[in-house]
Amino acid sequence: MDRKELIRQIESYQSAYIEELAYKRRFLDLLSFDNCFERSLSFGHITASAWVLNPNRDAVMLLHHKKLDRWLQPGGHADGDEDVVRVAQKELSEETGLTQVKLLKDGIFDLDIHAIPARKADLAHEHYDVRFVFVALQPDEMKKNEESNDLAWIPLEQLDDYVAGEASILRMLEKSKHL
Repeated sequence: MDRKELIRQIESYQSAYIEELAYKRRFLDLLSFDNCFERSLSFGHITASAWVLNPNRDAVMLLHHKKLDRWLQPGGHADGDEDVVRVAQKELSEETGLTQVKLLKDGIFDLDIHAIPARKADLAHEHYDVRFVFVALQPDEMKKNEESNDLAWIPLEQLDDYVAGEASILRMLEKSKHL
């Protein structure tokens, strides 16, 4: 995937969630900046993440992020790579050790824009997160890295206990029921 394909997918992306439809225009505006895949675009930049289900599709892999002190799906900065599927897979592998995964749905699974607070030299900014859904083929091969306090398969019926009403994660939960 490159910028042109990402633009095409965002333009044709359909969602039952009104917030995602509002995000589409903002994503397309951001993609007009040459450096939108770089952290150097200080007000916001493209990120990618992986919503990873276990083979039974009754649990999702989440990590407890050290810096943000929250349970989140694996993901991170594009750092210049326009292939956001590759970015999501790279972040998934780095953050969880899972390398044997299969894309469950071609194209975008979810779009989200969320605020990142100021920290040290970084100003407050937004992450324009393109999300893809995967299934782990070998779910026991997980291994956390230094960015996380913990890593776990969270049963879908217990997810809200971990994410405390985080709307975008609960939105992906709902979407998972229709895969």
